[in-house]
Amino acid sequence: MNTHDLVAFVAVVETGSIVAASARLNLTQPGVTRRIQNLEEMLGAQLLDRLSKPLKPTAAGHEAYEQGRRLLRMLDDLKSGVANDGVVRGEFRLGLTPFLSEAGLTAPLDAVRAEFPALAVRVVSGWSPNQVERVSRNELDAAAVCLPDGAVPPADLVADDLGAQPVVFVVARDMKIPKSADLEQLSQMSWVINQDGCGFRDALKRRFDAEHLPFNIAVEALDSELRLSLVARGLGVGLVTPIALKRSAFRDKLKAVKTRDFNPAVRAWMVHRAPAGRLARPIKLFRDGLEGELQALMRA
Repeated sequence: MNTHDLVAFVAVVETGSIVAASARLNLTQPGVTRRIQNLEEMLGAQLLDRLSKPLKPTAAGHEAYEQGRRLLRMLDDLKSGVANDGVVRGEFRLGLTPFLSEAGLTAPLDAVRAEFPALAVRVVSGWSPNQVERVSRNELDAAAVCLPDGAVPPADLVADDLGAQPVVFVVARDMKIPKSADLEQLSQMSWVINQDGCGFRDALKRRFDAEHLPFNIAVEALDSELRLSLVARGLGVGLVTPIALKRSAFRDKLKAVKTRDFNPAVRAWMVHRAPAGRLARPIKLFRDGLEGELQALMRA
């Protein structure tokens, strides 16, 4: 088997097109197509559904992708293991949920880059459910995610619990609402909240659904400061971490509202597939650094 053919096939599956795969591999589109055809001829099976947009693997293609990814990782492990200098090389594809980006993209990422300078770290931001799925599909090597407290990552992944991450409700300081409210009172207000896929939002909606209460969204916005600015203007109630509130430029225009019957939290996890191989040490270094950052933020 020509490993270059396998690399091209994996790139097409992960990007969904010949065009994107050619850009990733710095090859011509005909060159990528030829490599896919070579692999199909060698395996004696059609690996791609060429009528689908984006391109998707056939049933045989799914199997070839899963085993091919593992094979390519083993080859990377082999190269690192026999290298004279023992340096960890290759690519480290790391997923981060937006909530953990501030903590993860500082000291933990710097530590990995300093300890493993020959390792190309590629960080991908996205919502937690998608990141977990991409790890399961071998599209990411590891991911730091947040799930509603009580939910756990899939059993086929190695998952390290990094602890619960609390959040608080906030409203405009001049809004006439008591500093302590129940869910029914909050359900009568509109919400300024993250887009669908956020672990905090999922935890909140699950509780409202369980209580058969309405969950009316006024504004969806990804940026935390933008959401807090809208809450400060009285557009609704928001959900924010204590540290984000403490650091916000709008903190003096906001007030926290405690809930008597609900203490929302999500739990942070570091997930990866087993075995981690040559990436075991980089994953552990990042995980330990992120856990330390989160604990420091909790104490701040």
